[in-house]
Amino acid sequence: MHPHTGRRRTACLRALIALAVPLLVVAGSVPPAGAAPAGAAREGAAREGAALPGSAPSAVPEGERAATVTWTVRPADEQGPDGRSWVELTLDPGESATEHVAVRNLGRTPATFSITAADGYFTDTGRFNMLPSARPSREAGTWVEVPDTVTVEAGGSAVLPFTVTVPRNATPGDHPAGIAASLMSVSQAPGGANIGIESRVGFRVMTRVTGELSPSVAIDDISTSYALSWNPFEPGDLDVTYDVVNDGNTHLTVDAGVEAAGRTEQSRSSNGRPGPAELLPGDRRSLITTVTRVWPLGIVTGKVTLAPTVSAGGDAAAPAQPVTRTFVAWAVPWPQLIILAGVLLILAGFWRGRRQRRRLEQKLAQAQAQARPQEQAPAASG
Repeated sequence: MHPHTGRRRTACLRALIALAVPLLVVAGSVPPAGAAPAGAAREGAAREGAALPGSAPSAVPEGERAATVTWTVRPADEQGPDGRSWVELTLDPGESATEHVAVRNLGRTPATFSITAADGYFTDTGRFNMLPSARPSREAGTWVEVPDTVTVEAGGSAVLPFTVTVPRNATPGDHPAGIAASLMSVSQAPGGANIGIESRVGFRVMTRVTGELSPSVAIDDISTSYALSWNPFEPGDLDVTYDVVNDGNTHLTVDAGVEAAGRTEQSRSSNGRPGPAELLPGDRRSLITTVTRVWPLGIVTGKVTLAPTVSAGGDAAAPAQPVTRTFVAWAVPWPQLIILAGVLLILAGFWRGRRQRRRLEQKLAQAQAQARPQEQAPAASG
């Protein structure tokens, strides 16, 4: 087999794995059988804050059956999980704080987990994630010091301390990172290729650096699309797509909505998820709002409104101000215009026919009037 064909097949398999597993990111090279490389990463700091369990086959020698290991990772104090969904800190530049992470092994065999920290971010779907192992962190992920590994017995738990140290030159505002416990495994694909997978579960660590906080949000790139109803006597729907930009330095939760044609609708993310959008400093998120039952009157005016809320933190921030931006959309009533044109054509044809009949009648009347004197003339001479 040609070497390029093998590489293309391996790349395709990696892409399929990335689509099949939520928040799966394939990274690194394909390892030889039995190796434990950095591969796919899965971060499960849960949707709506609950820590999701992760699972992966443990790496075992070839010929032995791999045992599946399931585990959870949660914020903790020295005794164990403390009920928090993630960690939020407020620190001065140069200050440090110690927190704890609890790793619980729900599997039937002991497992050794790698503990890592990395820069955090929100995906396009609004889920929190952290950079994969193959990408170096450049921000808050480098502020976190964690143990490299921990071995947890079957059904047991381990509580580990980690330290967050803010650099003296850190800028004020919110800085996201994530902490995860991961397991390495190797999966053999059809054709004999080996794919290294790093299954990773963790939670976010949000550090607010004290100083001047400036929450701010902006609206950008508004576009509209009007969908006509199949029934010309029914209104259609107006889709309004726009970008929400966090151009401040704090973590924001943004409620967004659109008002048009006397109706107000709430926004949803570009993948269809409704509800508020979470944005970190510098984030740009595409939102879409569908305003239903909009009559096609040619031009429709409306406005997009953002109501941002500064996420909780120990250092008080000025409230973020609502933002409104107007727009103009075209809602051309093509079916109604076609029907109107048809009616006008019928009326025009009817009017033209009546006009032609009148002209014909006038010509017939003139011909008859001219014929009568000629018929009467011979009778007079006789």
